[in-house]
Amino acid sequence: MKKLELHTTLEVYDTIEELAAQDFSLMQLAIEARHRAYAPYSNFTVGCALLLANGEIITGNNQENAAYPSGLCAERVAIFAAGSQYPGVAVLKLAITASPKDNSFHKPVPPCGACRQSIAEYENNQENDIELFFMGAAGKVLKSDSLSDLLPLVFDKNYL
Repeated sequence: MKKLELHTTLEVYDTIEELAAQDFSLMQLAIEARHRAYAPYSNFTVGCALLLANGEIITGNNQENAAYPSGLCAERVAIFAAGSQYPGVAVLKLAITASPKDNSFHKPVPPCGACRQSIAEYENNQENDIELFFMGAAGKVLKSDSLSDLLPLVFDKNYL
């Protein structure tokens, strides 16, 4: 038997203000999107903003539904909208912020497993990495250079 070791390196920013100007602006748009989330059942709001290679910015937020699991996460709302509105245009960066409605959560919140898989599909198809920034309502921001840092053994079209 052999062991396979996987390592991930993320950048840690103490506050959103430490981000580069473009990344700061993208995260601000994610925060605005989070405040528009429809989360009457969980009261946990998530906002996402992504930057496309053509300069367009798409935002999304979580959309819950009384008939679980009919809702959709912010990341998938945004990335599916980008794929629908701008097919073939690469996603360069994705910013995520999440917290209960009272903004009390200050720990970085990464994408859920389903969102990681969806983002991986776009990253794989465009053959370019997508930078991911994620945070809570405030506080530290984590940056990943690629979705593969968060999902190193991704299931993709090469298995089909």
